[in-house]
Amino acid sequence: MDAIEHQNPAPERQALRRELKARRSAWLASPAGAAAAQALNEPLRQLLQQLEPLCLGLYWPLDGEFDAPAFWARQALPEVQLALPYALREGRKMHYRRWDGRTPSAQDEMGIPCSSGAPVEPDVVLVPCLGFTRSGYRLGYGGGYFDRWLAANPGVTAVGLAWSVGECEFATEVHDLPLAVILTERELLAP
Repeated sequence: MDAIEHQNPAPERQALRRELKARRSAWLASPAGAAAAQALNEPLRQLLQQLEPLCLGLYWPLDGEFDAPAFWARQALPEVQLALPYALREGRKMHYRRWDGRTPSAQDEMGIPCSSGAPVEPDVVLVPCLGFTRSGYRLGYGGGYFDRWLAANPGVTAVGLAWSVGECEFATEVHDLPLAVILTERELLAP
């Protein structure tokens, strides 16, 4: 079996994911959590200005994640092409599709809102992090979609977006790849 298949996520990681979700929910209900998205906006805008993406891969946020599409809607930079991921059940693969910035009317095979546009290859992607390490590794929900896509696209600049409350330590596995940077509402980590 391919090491990147993620068929049976390690029990330790599953427990850590549950802990991180509970920690994030409680934190987002606090005053610090309520102010976090606003605190992340300006550093993210500055980072993207430095990176100058031609095609920016966003993600549709799941509960508790930074809302990257809402952030981008406020930027009004029409010269940047946008893309959203499309996840396929078979093979647990993912690709990006061109997105016009409007609320998606389609869903991918995992039930996540996505674009029905043509496939594209972003040069910069924003990646949601449930958890992260200071050395640049992310912990997602365990499906391995982003891991596989990033492994197949090594020249892409991957920017992890995380809440500071998600900082943790975990043993890396063979499929784990460090992100170029991780940005939280508090700091930019460039491992």
